[in-house]
Amino acid sequence: MSRADVALILAAKGGSSDALAALFDRYWPAVWRAAYAVSGQRELANDAAQDAFLRAAGALSSFDHRRPLQPWLVRIAVNRAIDLLRVQRRLVSIEESDDPAAFDEPTLDDELLVSVGRLDPERRAVVALHYWFDYTTPEIAEVLGIPVGTVASRLSRALNDLRLQLEAENNV
Repeated sequence: MSRADVALILAAKGGSSDALAALFDRYWPAVWRAAYAVSGQRELANDAAQDAFLRAAGALSSFDHRRPLQPWLVRIAVNRAIDLLRVQRRLVSIEESDDPAAFDEPTLDDELLVSVGRLDPERRAVVALHYWFDYTTPEIAEVLGIPVGTVASRLSRALNDLRLQLEAENNV
């Protein structure tokens, strides 16, 4: 972590709203992209990223400034996006919607990205962190707070699911 980040973290821990705003500006893009990669929905990503920063600000006093900040923030955002997706799915189930696709906002034409969006949130998170953020398996395990073997399993199953989806779509 850079010295500037450490200084900002220490200042934010001391109550500096300017330091907190600077951290927000610096890390917002990565946190938002992580939430969007998991959710596939802009509004949900906005909510998850904002919630992540609010939660991080509340827990900053216990954050070890010797550790990198971005993985911690990304973990909070990914977990929040997964939670919001679960709530959304429950609402769809309660409403017994005939059109669950109405809650998705497929703005990306790329067939692969649309397929990744169809994965369950836990697998989508692992794929996004590995391929879009270039995190290693141990880094993903740390970010998500799960064992390395679980990361490898989710990644393997996600890639298999993607292969089957793409094959089915291309054989239609």
